[in-house]
Amino acid sequence: MAQINPLFSVPYVTEQLADCASLNQELRELFIRREAMGKRFANPNPYTPRNKELFESNFDLFAWPEACIATLREFCLSRLANTVAEINRYGAADMARLQVITDAWYHVTRRGGFFGMHNHPMASWSGVYCVSPGQHDADQPDSGKLSFVNPFAQMYFDSGNSQLQTPFHTGSMAFSLQAGQLVLFPSWVQHQVMPFFGEGERITVAFNCSMRFQ
Repeated sequence: MAQINPLFSVPYVTEQLADCASLNQELRELFIRREAMGKRFANPNPYTPRNKELFESNFDLFAWPEACIATLREFCLSRLANTVAEINRYGAADMARLQVITDAWYHVTRRGGFFGMHNHPMASWSGVYCVSPGQHDADQPDSGKLSFVNPFAQMYFDSGNSQLQTPFHTGSMAFSLQAGQLVLFPSWVQHQVMPFFGEGERITVAFNCSMRFQ
């Protein structure tokens, strides 16, 4: 029998921060306070479609001096470093020469808030960390999901390829994020946040990284 293999593949990584409740509470309180200060900490030049139910901070989050930010930054960037080393087969000497340039920000999303389709130009890797998923309405299974668009979904379809199964399927992949969960993915992949329908706030941290050898 002929062997069927994937011709191309798109990596993604999920990690879970253990014992994250205390850290996430500190992050939530900090983010809500900074959100209440309005334009001082808001992104001054938003370009991705969103509505007023979603607050986006400016992009210097990982430079903030608070201890909770430093803890989150170390977790996110160390897990990304592990991924980059493994997927590129870099050794310790390679990683010591690798310079990482990072932008990071946070979102606070309330009922009805969404973040439209986009990707992240001029970066190789991106990540999303969930501080709080909010409390989703029971009748809204797609509420607040992080949804990735299959890059092969624009091909021609007929009866010969319309029912492809994993790993060859052409549907999107969506995550209902849990508190403390980190998702890493290539920055070029198109993605969106589905409308959030629930109580409380959906709070996430996002970051982009570009890298070069020194």
